[in-house]
Amino acid sequence: MKTYIVKRVLTAAATLFAIVLALFLMLELMPGSPFNDEKLSPEQVAVLREKYGLDGPVLIRFARYVGRMMTGDLGVSYNIQKNVPVTEMIRARLPISIRIGLQAVFVGAVLGLLLGVLAALRHNSIADTFSTVVSVLGVSVPSFVFAFVLLYYLGFKAGWFPTLYKVNRPAASTVLPTLALSMFTLAQIARFARSEMLEALGSEYMLFAQSKGLSPFRTNFVHALRNVLIPIITVLAPLIVNLMTGSMVVEKIFSIPGVGSLLVTAIQSNDYNVVISLTFVYCVLYIGLMLVVDLLYGVIDPRIRLAGGKRHD
Repeated sequence: MKTYIVKRVLTAAATLFAIVLALFLMLELMPGSPFNDEKLSPEQVAVLREKYGLDGPVLIRFARYVGRMMTGDLGVSYNIQKNVPVTEMIRARLPISIRIGLQAVFVGAVLGLLLGVLAALRHNSIADTFSTVVSVLGVSVPSFVFAFVLLYYLGFKAGWFPTLYKVNRPAASTVLPTLALSMFTLAQIARFARSEMLEALGSEYMLFAQSKGLSPFRTNFVHALRNVLIPIITVLAPLIVNLMTGSMVVEKIFSIPGVGSLLVTAIQSNDYNVVISLTFVYCVLYIGLMLVVDLLYGVIDPRIRLAGGKRHD
């Protein structure tokens, strides 16, 4: 198990370094400049490039870039909020996006797992048909469509929840975007849970467990469900990062001051440093979460621990 953990950590570190290199190259090769203001003379642009450390040799700039990234210094904003550290901008917005994203993941994962398991246990029944319909709708219909529907009926018509994000009502303001974002997760988890549960119920080890006289509850919710969790976690991991870092369209619809709306503003303002910094934060969250998922495999599946990190089917 120790070898398995070391390999995964080293792989994550190498991947993160490759991403930092790719982001630096994007900054170098990206057309245009953050200082595209026509009022600025070439001399003023040169002064600004020197001020922000953009005029040195490539290798030196890359070394500084890596050093800043590893220490959490993401530089400053060039256009949106001039000279304001990007770290402060993200720190103020990221908790809001994370809160809504985690709420959406929790709601979608729990309801999706329950719906998928129920559909598998009641195969070819009304529950199975309902699960299939919900899965198709959740995958096919974009989140912003659900957002508009919820906004109109539960926000505008019924008046149960705020239609726009309100700082003095953060809990109520996150209900509608949470429900809108959770639909895709619900559909994905329900679909995978159903298929994996059906496969587990028809496997030989389930027949062996039933032949030993184990109760249906133990065979279904201990033996079968445990084998369903591994692919569910694999599917859930990237969904968590996507939702934690905010849905750009949904955040715009509800006027949520999260990192998704910040990314849209940065792209529109040609603020490269903010765009690249947010991309780096996304990648760190994704790699870190996938590392946790890999380590969870060893906890959920004993075969990984016994094989020293190599899974044998």
